[in-house]
Amino acid sequence: QVQLVESGGGLVQSGGSLRLSCAASGRIASIRTMGWYHQAPGKERRLVATIQNDGRTNYAESVQDRFTISRDNAKKMVFLQMSSLKPEDTAVYYCYAVVLTESGGYWGAYWGQGTQVTVSS
Repeated sequence: QVQLVESGGGLVQSGGSLRLSCAASGRIASIRTMGWYHQAPGKERRLVATIQNDGRTNYAESVQDRFTISRDNAKKMVFLQMSSLKPEDTAVYYCYAVVLTESGGYWGAYWGQGTQVTVSS
C-alpha cells in the first residue's frame, strides 16, 4: 500500500557532501514521521534522523552537527543533507515513514529498499 524509494546515494570522499531523497507513494492519507536509518555491514540498523509532521527533528549524536533532515509534505518526500562525511558514515541508508493509509485506521511503519552511501578516506 505504501512505497518508499530512496535516491542520492553514492561514493564520496571524506569531508564531502551528499543529499539523500526519499519519495513516498501509495494510498497515503497522512505521514506522521519520516526519517533515515542506516546499517553498516555486520551492524544493526540505527537511527540517523527523524522529522515529525510538525517539523520537530531528532538526530543521532554522531551526525547531529553534520546532517540536516527536512521534508516536503506536499510532495511526500524527506531529505537528508549530509555534510562533512566520514568513512564511518558508510552504510546503507534506509528511508522510514510512519503512515496512515487511506483504507486503514491505524498507523504503520514502512521502509524503503535502501541506498548505499560510501565514504572513502
